[in-house]
Amino acid sequence: GNLEDYEETVKKAKEAWKVWADIPAPKRGEIVRQIGDALRQKIKVLGSLVSLEMGKIFVEGVGEVQEYVDVCDYAVGLSRMIGGPILPSERPGHALIEQWNPVGLVGVITAFNFPVAVYGWNSAIAMICGNACLWKGAPTTSLVSVAVTKIIAKVLEDNKLPGAICSLVCGGADIGTAMAKDERMDLLSFTGSTKVGKQVALMVQERFGRSLLELGGNNAIIVFEDADLNLVIPSALFASVGTAGQRCTTARRLFLHESIHDEVVAKLAKAYAQVRIGDPWDSDTLYGPLHTKEAVKMFLAAVEQAKQQGGSVVCGGKVINRPGNYVEPTIVTGLPHNAPIVHTETFAPILYVLKFKEEEEVFAWNNEVKQGLSSSIFTKDLGRIFRWLGPKGSDCGIVNVNIPTSGAEIGGAFGGEKHTGGGRESGSDSWKLYMRRSTCTINYSKDLPLAQGIKFQ
Repeated sequence: GNLEDYEETVKKAKEAWKVWADIPAPKRGEIVRQIGDALRQKIKVLGSLVSLEMGKIFVEGVGEVQEYVDVCDYAVGLSRMIGGPILPSERPGHALIEQWNPVGLVGVITAFNFPVAVYGWNSAIAMICGNACLWKGAPTTSLVSVAVTKIIAKVLEDNKLPGAICSLVCGGADIGTAMAKDERMDLLSFTGSTKVGKQVALMVQERFGRSLLELGGNNAIIVFEDADLNLVIPSALFASVGTAGQRCTTARRLFLHESIHDEVVAKLAKAYAQVRIGDPWDSDTLYGPLHTKEAVKMFLAAVEQAKQQGGSVVCGGKVINRPGNYVEPTIVTGLPHNAPIVHTETFAPILYVLKFKEEEEVFAWNNEVKQGLSSSIFTKDLGRIFRWLGPKGSDCGIVNVNIPTSGAEIGGAFGGEKHTGGGRESGSDSWKLYMRRSTCTINYSKDLPLAQGIKFQ
């Protein structure tokens, strides 16, 4: 789409919002329930399309559509629960309440790596809150964006509602910039790199707009000497190799206590060697290609920098000689915790394995990177677990114990701190980001007492 298409679409979406906002929230929930059912009926074909266009393995493609279905189910219940409190007024004959209303039009810019789920997190919750949505998916996954939008549009139109309630504009940076600068965009949800997210945030802030940012992650797994290695090895493997290292929650740093370092590296390298690499559509495949040729170049550059900074490649490090953007899943050891490449998020399957001695130092190393998305420790020490969850523990938005950094459930709020952007999507009270709050005072008496006991007579 071009900027003229965008302009037309915004106008249609704004008109559609006027219809949608008048529908009671539980009725909006019923529409979202139908969208979830429509996605269920197409789950395998949509998952297959994700696999074809993005490159993730088929079961992950289906899992991503399932995530949208799950969020729809969650949103249906939420549509009967959203609301504000009735607060005690200090003035007699007065009621003090919180009223929550939709913001209006929610712009959603999503990334290539989760071309269905991230839009689902936003749209299902935004819709039950009473908002219209305008989606710009990644330019490299536009078929998925079109397919999902057609499914949603059919549900809306079958219910005699305008399809423009959930609008789509395919396009590049020009469309994204227009959305960021457009005062008609009442909330802009952006998922992508920290570099681009910073530009989006500044453009939105310049007009005093609202933004929800889901940006980079340089996530760590910390393994203590008392950890159950039967949990550690598959967890580290999934977190670092799953989706070919192209999740914002991918584990990029693995901190191992010095007493178990060599044993874990040996076991992990053995597990890496057994990863079944192949066509993402093949049910036996665990690991597919990177998304683009540019990603392959970034992978090779990062491996080279790691070597130059003193790292040793234990396994992987090369491009795989087969059609497509395939690279070997890679483990690098021997780098210091503060090596520049360790502090750089490369969206590729490279795992930096680092030694530590003490809890205090490794908690600090987890927190020293600019991003603050996901983090995990493996331990049986109860005191350590609660220190990890506490104020001097992990500074991330997602803090795990004895599970990987990736694979979050939809019931909790998803997002991170610092350069990850501070946004929250999906569960918990994330719905509040898609609404505006009014504190309302109603005087039902015949007197006019002022707050704080002020007399003005």
